[in-house]
Amino acid sequence: MIDASDLSRAQLRRKLRQERRALPVAVQRRAAAALYRQLAQHPVFRRARHVALYLANDGEIDPHLLVAAAHARGKRVYLPVLKSWPRTSMVFQRIDAHEKLAANRFGIPEPRRNGKRQRKIWTLDLILLPLVGFDQHGGRLGMGGGFYDRSLAYRALRKNWHKPTLLGLAHSCQQVDKLAMAAWDIPLDATVTDEGWY
Repeated sequence: MIDASDLSRAQLRRKLRQERRALPVAVQRRAAAALYRQLAQHPVFRRARHVALYLANDGEIDPHLLVAAAHARGKRVYLPVLKSWPRTSMVFQRIDAHEKLAANRFGIPEPRRNGKRQRKIWTLDLILLPLVGFDQHGGRLGMGGGFYDRSLAYRALRKNWHKPTLLGLAHSCQQVDKLAMAAWDIPLDATVTDEGWY
């Protein structure tokens, strides 16, 4: 576990990104399989009908086995799609199992925008979020763009809003002792790693 007390958010983000990018390919594969075992049979994943995930990038733990499992079980699967305007927002769009994707402005594959296949974020059952760092209190350090926090800002206005369930996905090496939370940060319901639930 990393002590975050002496590091700025930018320094911590840089350090944690270096840590996860340094993981060998074999370790990444084992982590993806262990993540699948942690989540695939868990009730929160089994009950969810509308599941949003991400495609791994920059050393993120890879949820591709969960994407395949969701499709195989007849769930609706969604990926984030960046909006052209405003450039700091995103939507979630349903994808098919073998849909062709194209790189967005950050080089991350996403489906071609189609408003008819998009779903309002508060109607999703489960979002599996990427992260750079996490703590045991629901804190999440993202890449710094604020896309997820802006999309989920409605949760700060309604304390009794239960959907969607927010699970961060990470390698265990991304855990820090305590993250300083900004006013706009939306806490996670839990974080799931290759080693367990937090």
